[in-house]
Formats: sequence, structure tokens, C-alpha cells
Amino acid sequence: MTDRERASSTDGTDLTDGTVVPFRRRDDAGSHVPSADQAGATSSQGGDETLTDERVEAVLGFLRRRLSGDVHVDAFGLDPELADAVLLQPFRALYSRWFRVHAQGLHHVPSNGAAMVVGNHAGAIAIDSVMTSIALLDHHDAHRRLRVLGGDLVFGMPFVGEFARAMGSTLACRADVDRLLAAGELVGVWPEGYKGVGKPHSERYKLQRFGRGGFVTAALRAKAPIIPCAIVGAEEIAPVLGNITPLARLLGLPYVPITPTFPWLGPLGLVPLPSKWIIEFSEPIPTDGYDDDAADDQALVLDLTDQVRETIQAALPRLLRQRGRAFG
Repeated sequence: MTDRERASSTDGTDLTDGTVVPFRRRDDAGSHVPSADQAGATSSQGGDETLTDERVEAVLGFLRRRLSGDVHVDAFGLDPELADAVLLQPFRALYSRWFRVHAQGLHHVPSNGAAMVVGNHAGAIAIDSVMTSIALLDHHDAHRRLRVLGGDLVFGMPFVGEFARAMGSTLACRADVDRLLAAGELVGVWPEGYKGVGKPHSERYKLQRFGRGGFVTAALRAKAPIIPCAIVGAEEIAPVLGNITPLARLLGLPYVPITPTFPWLGPLGLVPLPSKWIIEFSEPIPTDGYDDDAADDQALVLDLTDQVRETIQAALPRLLRQRGRAFG
């Protein structure tokens, strides 16, 4: 079944066989390039020469495994070693040095078992999901990998689709979501979709509609807790001043933004501005106390959807005050 076929079958329940490969922590021997903390510890013990040798050996080991075909990819396309050792590295630099992300409330995310993280979406360049993933993978005590749900447009784009799947993302359709939650995975969803990332800067930190609550029905079916996630900082990385609607229609895109730097600076205009971020995970909203058929109760679904949205919206002004100046 193609991605587009699965996207259109939101009420389907057919699941294919396969298991989710658990993420191996970066400190597993021979699995990953050493992290900065490991590097510092090695340097203090054995000096820069030992550190360099270990890094070279780690890189060579990674290359040997790739060339020999010793690659572990799950049924959704997740390649944990490639994601951790290669794909996430530039984003880790953005996280720590460019955006100076501060993550709080990580203890609200369970260390194991199925759960759903729901966040606000913004920034024209949709990288808030990647920053949230790094917060959980690198800074949560259990180093949890977030399985981000995306639209069919993402997976239909050359390179972007392959990149997203290797990072652990999958299509936002019922079959995939149910399967991930049944496997005890941590799933991430941004219900505002393209309306969130493409909204004008004048509407910053004002949440758009959360749709019909598809994420709530999935959580109710799996009896997985819902964790509201409020993100401050993404709105300023590429303030949307306008939309080149004719070009967007021509390219089949939801929007082509006009920002202070794009299209004026060409490709350089796509470089995000260095705003300061806060990512806060709120107290989970439990779903295991409802009846087995609760997912069919549309009134309950809408009530829980509003509760999640209102929790995030209420947190944003407080987080903006906590952060202070966007570029300070």
C-alpha cells in the first residue's frame, strides 16, 4: 500500500507484519559516534589522542557496518544508527548553540510504554518536531525516540521523505498510528499542520484549529496518555510576512512564505533566525480510565481535543515571559 493510499484510508485497520526496532542508546559500544559528554570524559582520562582514536574507530565501525549491509531498519523505515550518528548531528548543533533550547517538564513523559506528545506548530520551516525529538532523545532519562507523524506531502518530496522515514517519522494515518502505539512507542503529532507553520507572524502564538481530534481517538483506542507540549521560539525563526499564493499553487504547496530574509537572500533566506527556545512537556492527560468504545464518542473526543489545545495555549504566554527577549 502506498503512502497516499494509507493516508486516504484513515478508517482502515489493516496492519502489515513487522516489529519496531528499539533505539539503541548512543553509549552502546560500537553503535554510535561518541557524544559530547563521552568525549569530555574520555579527554579528561586519556587525553585528546585517545579521544581522536576512539572517534576514528567509531566512524570506521559505522562505515564498515553500512558497507557490509549490517543495517537494522524497522517496518516504518527507521534507521536508528544512521539517524543518531549522521542525520541528527547538524540539528543537535542548532538545538544547543543556535536556538539554545531549554527543555522542561521531561519527567512528565513516561520512561516506557505508549504515549502521545501533542505540540503547537510554527515557523514556516517546520523543524519544531526535530527539536522536540532531540529534547526527548538526548535529555530524557530514558532517551526516548519520538515517532513523528507527518502529512503525505512530506513523504512525497524527494530526499525529505527518505530523511523523515530514516529519522523515525511515518504517515499520519490510523493504521500506522495504531501500530506504533500498540508497540509501546512514543508518538508525536502537531495537529495544526500546515496552517500552523504557514500562519502570518501577526498571529504568532495563537493556535489554529486542531482538526477533528484524530490524535485523541488514536490515544483512546490505545489507552495511551496524551502529553501537551508547548513550544516557544519556533515562531521567530522565519516570521511569515506574506504568502506567494500563485507560486504555491503552481508548485502544489500549501504556501510559499515571504519572510524578512526569503526570497530576498535566495537560499540563504532559508537559514532560520537564532531565536531562543523553550519546550515544555505538561502533565499527561490519562485515557486509560475510559470505556473501550470511548473513541467512538465524538463529544468526548472533541472535549479532550479542546483540553489539549487549551493547555498548550495557556502555557505559551507564561513561557514567553520566562524566555524574555526572543534573540537575547
